[in-house]
Amino acid sequence: MPIFSSIEPQETALRAPIEPSAFSRNLGTMNSEMPFTLSGAPAGTKGISLFVCPKFMANDDGSLGARNALSCGKIEEKMGIHGNSTCVMNFDGATAFLVGEANKGLAAMFVMMNEARLAVGIQGLAVGEVAMQNAAAYARDRLQGRSLSGPKAPDKAADPIIVHPDVRRTLLTVKALTEGGRALALATALQADLHRRSPDAGQRQASDDRLGLLTPIVKAILTDYGFQHAVNAQQMLGGHGYIAEWGMEQFVRDARITMIYEGANGVQALDLVGRKLPKDGGRAMMAFLAEVNGFLKANETDEGLKPFVAALKTATGHLQQGTMWFMQNALAKPDNAGAGSTDYLHLFGLTAIGYMWAQMAKAALAKPETAIAKSKLVTGRFFIERLLPETALRLARITAGAETMMALPAEMF
Repeated sequence: MPIFSSIEPQETALRAPIEPSAFSRNLGTMNSEMPFTLSGAPAGTKGISLFVCPKFMANDDGSLGARNALSCGKIEEKMGIHGNSTCVMNFDGATAFLVGEANKGLAAMFVMMNEARLAVGIQGLAVGEVAMQNAAAYARDRLQGRSLSGPKAPDKAADPIIVHPDVRRTLLTVKALTEGGRALALATALQADLHRRSPDAGQRQASDDRLGLLTPIVKAILTDYGFQHAVNAQQMLGGHGYIAEWGMEQFVRDARITMIYEGANGVQALDLVGRKLPKDGGRAMMAFLAEVNGFLKANETDEGLKPFVAALKTATGHLQQGTMWFMQNALAKPDNAGAGSTDYLHLFGLTAIGYMWAQMAKAALAKPETAIAKSKLVTGRFFIERLLPETALRLARITAGAETMMALPAEMF
């Protein structure tokens, strides 16, 4: 679906050209991605407008006319994503066309940004996945040392490194977070479909709520993990991972940008805590907790699912405690919200992925004899035993508050 599909076309969308004297760069936000502001516009984001600035002007008969005055000022030298050029654009003397209403550009831009944030989350997920696949292939092939429990390849000079527990810990961490993250991304994408296509108005509203709540989580947690996974996969290759010929160092460089663009991950955390949680009286958050607690209640007697239910119940309790702590401590002292926002996003993200794993485990237990079911159950157990307990650490950091964080004078950093 086109990224601007939710903006209805209007005859007035493209208006008369705005000559150079009628608009200027917003000098307070010198960013190549920022739109222009009209002369006399309100200060800050309230004055942002959107423009189309064509490379060539069109003649009255629709043919190409004179070249517009925009030009590329500089190609940026970047850490990664070298297949995509980033540049400084000069618009001095250019003619542009106003899109939509004047000073309403930010709201229109976020139609794109919200979908782009989900896409960037998928980008982080994809980089982590391809890095893990390469690392796993290398670990099965690379011979080094012997297994602690005795040789596993006695006919060879050494065992493949995949026999070592710490190598398996690294690979399983990537596998568990990637598969759980993929499920979370798909569940979120389903909400987008339901919001657009469901004939039920209540369902459309509920899906819109869930989509808004999960968008900063999908963007930030999948890109944080994507970069970590690329680094861990590089580690599996040892010195080879640092050599460009092997390709792993490119994954590390390319994954890093996903944590920055379309809203840096720290901003996603602030958006979650400052906007998404209190929106509509906390309706979206209450609905999410009600759904997870409903799943726990419905499956509490399932013996096969018991470890997943117990672990998810603990994590959900931590998420509820963190949410309540913000309600009690952030209004009077907003720095408490800022200080705990990133940890809260990760606490929420881990709990959401835990919910995905509990559902995948339930599906796998229905057909336990299949290879994919066996893989899912083992990987899911690894997640709930080794990764989901991190919610306790995140909660402890949240409830520590902002006092120590804000105590040092700026000159002491």
